[in-house]
Amino acid sequence: MTEEYLTDDEQLEAVKHLAVEYAPWLIGGVLTGALLFFGYRYYETYTNDRALKASAQFVAMTAALQANNPAKSRQIAEGLIKDYANSPYADQAQLMLARLDVDEGRPDRAIAPLTQVIDNSKDADLRQIARLRLARIQIDQGRPDEAIKTLAEPIPASFAARYREVRGDAYLAKKDTAHALAEYQQALGAAEMSGMNASLLELKIQDLGAVPTPVVNAVSVDTQPKGNP
Repeated sequence: MTEEYLTDDEQLEAVKHLAVEYAPWLIGGVLTGALLFFGYRYYETYTNDRALKASAQFVAMTAALQANNPAKSRQIAEGLIKDYANSPYADQAQLMLARLDVDEGRPDRAIAPLTQVIDNSKDADLRQIARLRLARIQIDQGRPDEAIKTLAEPIPASFAARYREVRGDAYLAKKDTAHALAEYQQALGAAEMSGMNASLLELKIQDLGAVPTPVVNAVSVDTQPKGNP
């Protein structure tokens, strides 16, 4: 018998039967939906709260450095790395520790935090900054070949001028003036294209007895994705 031939009482009984039969599923679905909704809201609030706290710590870290209090800056940086290891502020804290180590005359200790950023940061720009700083340390330590390897091709376009300049410094440390000059001229071309101040590069080229001649479009483009890969 179809529903259109049921009496009112029979239809009511049918509804009651369906309600009893499917009530657990309906209630479970509603509860699951509510748990998912409130769980997401809690996670969102928790994540935002941690981001704000990490940001505040980062501001305090930089303020301490500007106030010439490296000990406090180091303490905050270590706390950022410990408590917010998966945030971009932890990468900034690693770079800060490396800077403090170099400033304090302990470049060997700066290698570990720089390597941490190079190997693990999700920010492509921070990885390139760490590479540049590591290469400079390697040059200062008399390891120019390692510096050239650290800044190996392909060279990211946005960092071309700085990469080429430091590579030139490494070749100059090897007393390979021909390659050093070539790198400086390419760095000069990249600097002019990006609007960077190139006065120091020009002095380096002139010190090698050459005329500053920018080499344009001498950039090997990094095929890796930028930003947060």
